[in-house]
Amino acid sequence: MLKVGFIGLGIMGKPMAKNLFKAGYEVYAYDINNDAIKEIEAAGGIGCASIEEVAGACDQIITMLPNSPHVKQVVIEQGGIIDYAKEGTLVIDMSSIAPNVSKEIQAELAKKSIRIIDAPVSGGEPKAIDGTLAIMVGGEQEDFDQAKPLFDILGSSAVLVGPIGSGNTCKLANQVIVALNIAAVSEAMMLAKKSGTDPKKVFEAIRGGLAGSTVMDAKTPMMLEGNFKPGFKVDLHIKDLNNALETGYITGSPLLLTAEVMQILQMLHADGEGQSDHSAIAKFYEKLTGTSLS
Repeated sequence: MLKVGFIGLGIMGKPMAKNLFKAGYEVYAYDINNDAIKEIEAAGGIGCASIEEVAGACDQIITMLPNSPHVKQVVIEQGGIIDYAKEGTLVIDMSSIAPNVSKEIQAELAKKSIRIIDAPVSGGEPKAIDGTLAIMVGGEQEDFDQAKPLFDILGSSAVLVGPIGSGNTCKLANQVIVALNIAAVSEAMMLAKKSGTDPKKVFEAIRGGLAGSTVMDAKTPMMLEGNFKPGFKVDLHIKDLNNALETGYITGSPLLLTAEVMQILQMLHADGEGQSDHSAIAKFYEKLTGTSLS
């Protein structure tokens, strides 16, 4: 049976790991949360007590972690994958982190003949559960080809965008578009509401036209129902936009609208909405107007 390591069993990693062992892989899973390991074991995975145990058993290791510092800690710092993995091991980092950090990690792993590709995803928890994530990859063609059978299980599409770091650059572009789209939908639905027009009818009327989008279809019903159960949390989107703004600064790319939406997300965080779905941007407009969309 094919083996794969999986480190990071959070809101996205847990269903992704489950999809891999449902597809026939022997999944060696580790997380700092022991309850998450137990859940994976109960569902059919192999729980591990350490990074060393994962790296010792597998020559393909997926990491799905919150941000750049966590990936560096797990992969290249003392006690990380770099200390225990065999030469030729392929690390598939599916976390969403800063592109320059992906390059930094790749340079360190190369010293030990360990390979890495960055392969962040889009789709949130629902698509992680049903295995239809969009996967954006940076790295070498042969490494992408090796990881492709895993991507075929985890997602509906996987595109090799370019060299290491390109996957995360693509993800940042994705997150900019998603954040701005949610803000635009929130603003437009509030305009309809304040004008005395039913936002539900407005949504039905425009969703099939040029304004329609996957974001609109996924997030508008949540806004209109007042349902902000997280598929992708406000705090995680803050993290992604912070990486986007940092990358924009490094590369000299203006991100004016991104900076504005970042302030909205920061205000939501300050209001205790950090763990809400990012569709809670609508709540910012509700607070400004004193009007509920639901």
